[in-house]
Amino acid sequence: MSRALTATLLDLSELTVLTEAATGAYAVTAVLAAMAGARHVYAFTKPTRHGTPGDARQQTLELADSVGVADRIDVLEQITPDILNQTDIVTNSGHLRPLTAALIDKLPKEAVIALMFEAWEFRPNDLDMQACLRRGIPIVGVNERHPAVDVFSFLGPLCVKQLHDCGLPVYKNRIGVLCDNDFVGSLRAGLTNSGASVETFDSVEAVYRDEWDAIIVALRPAAQPRIGSPEATHLAACAPAGGIIVQFWGDMDRTVLSANGLAVWPTAPPALGHMGILLSEIGPEPIVRLQAGGLRAAECVRRSRPVSTDGFAQIVTRPLVELSPIHTRSLPR
Repeated sequence: MSRALTATLLDLSELTVLTEAATGAYAVTAVLAAMAGARHVYAFTKPTRHGTPGDARQQTLELADSVGVADRIDVLEQITPDILNQTDIVTNSGHLRPLTAALIDKLPKEAVIALMFEAWEFRPNDLDMQACLRRGIPIVGVNERHPAVDVFSFLGPLCVKQLHDCGLPVYKNRIGVLCDNDFVGSLRAGLTNSGASVETFDSVEAVYRDEWDAIIVALRPAAQPRIGSPEATHLAACAPAGGIIVQFWGDMDRTVLSANGLAVWPTAPPALGHMGILLSEIGPEPIVRLQAGGLRAAECVRRSRPVSTDGFAQIVTRPLVELSPIHTRSLPR
């Protein structure tokens, strides 16, 4: 966490942050904000399948206490108008979602919302964009490929971990990667560096029959599942007996895949629009980098610093209903 703060030059002095108190790797978010000098951090929590509010409180405050910032973090189960009225940065975190118009309308006009992933990954269901536009409150994405963040470089190892979990060594495996977005280079590099033979495709129709050990699906989520009946039929014709469809990102109709004789990993479906494996599955490092970068991007905009293509911050400028977020099911996240 200290290395991430040094790398990003995150400075939240004189700013108040509203984020989540969470469990696992996501307990770092509130603590990073406090370590970066935030005037105060309000960390909202609620029950999830990952833990109780008590779990989130304990993990967040124990981590905060270990670095001497617990006195600047309040863990909350209710957000009052008074808190919203003094907030400078709100994070688009799992416990806070969706960020409603009622919440946004109570923020100061100078406030910003930290998307906590890249702008092109914006998902309209996360927050009321029309309320942000009406209030002039920026929605700030983070450049995950900035050298101080570099989360994309973790996607290849994450995909390798997912394949290991489903019983494939990756080394010497024949892997098809079905990807229509910027993940493709990182996925290909990670799999190739682990010894796989890899072919990439930007559409289901482009996939051809081969002795695939697995076909990785990494398609941007849309209003309908990216793998429906026609797509499942095509993939079944391309995959050998025993081939596996691995859901890295992008919603799939698992019923039609099973009806076509295809196995699917992971066995439990992720939430709609979310990844099939959490970044935290390969350790806290990518989460720490992402959260520090997301806060840094929001800080830049809050302090009216220039937004450039090689900087930290990206601005969501219009509601693109077809976009959905990169990261994980609510871990919480």
